[in-house]
Amino acid sequence: MIVNKTKIPDVLIVEPAVFGDERGFFLESFNQQRWQDTTGLKTRFVQHNHSRSSRNVLRGLHYQIQQPQGKLVRVVLGEVFDVAVDIRKSSPSFGQWVGAHLSAENKKQFWVPEGFAHGFVVLSEVAEFLYLTTDYYAPEHERSIIWNDPDLNINWPVETEPNLSAKDSQAAAFKNADLFP
Repeated sequence: MIVNKTKIPDVLIVEPAVFGDERGFFLESFNQQRWQDTTGLKTRFVQHNHSRSSRNVLRGLHYQIQQPQGKLVRVVLGEVFDVAVDIRKSSPSFGQWVGAHLSAENKKQFWVPEGFAHGFVVLSEVAEFLYLTTDYYAPEHERSIIWNDPDLNINWPVETEPNLSAKDSQAAAFKNADLFP
C-alpha cells in the first residue's frame, strides 16, 4: 500500500498493492494493522456503505456536524471525481478543497477525515461506490453545502448541470453552513 498526501495533508490517496495476471486480480482493500502502520491513524471503521449512481449524478457536499464521519472511499465499477472540503474553522486549509479521480481501473482510495464535507460526481455510465465510515449515519446531524458554491470554487469536471437529489439542490451556501470549530 502506498499512501500519498494531497495539498491538504490530512486528506490521503491510497494505492493498494494489486496482484494480477491474465485470470484477474487480487487486492487487500483494507487491513487495520497496515492502515495504522502506513498512515499513523488509529482509525476505527463502524459502517460499510455501497451506492450506485448514473452518469452526471452528483452527491454532496455532505457531512455530519455531530458524530462526524471519516470516510475511506473507493470505486468498484466506473469512475467518479471525488472531493473533500476542509470545513474546520481552526484549520490552516479551512475552505480549501482537494479532488481525485477514483475508478475501478485505478483502484485508488480516498481518505476523507472527520471535519470535511464530501461529495462526488459520476463520470462513467454508472459507478458503484464503496466507503467505510468512522461513525454511524445520523440523519439528524447531516448537513450539506451546495456543490457549486462560489466561495469554494470547486473545479467539477462536468459539462452540464449535474443530477442532484432534492436535498442536495437545497443545500446551504458555505458562508451560511454549520461548520466545525
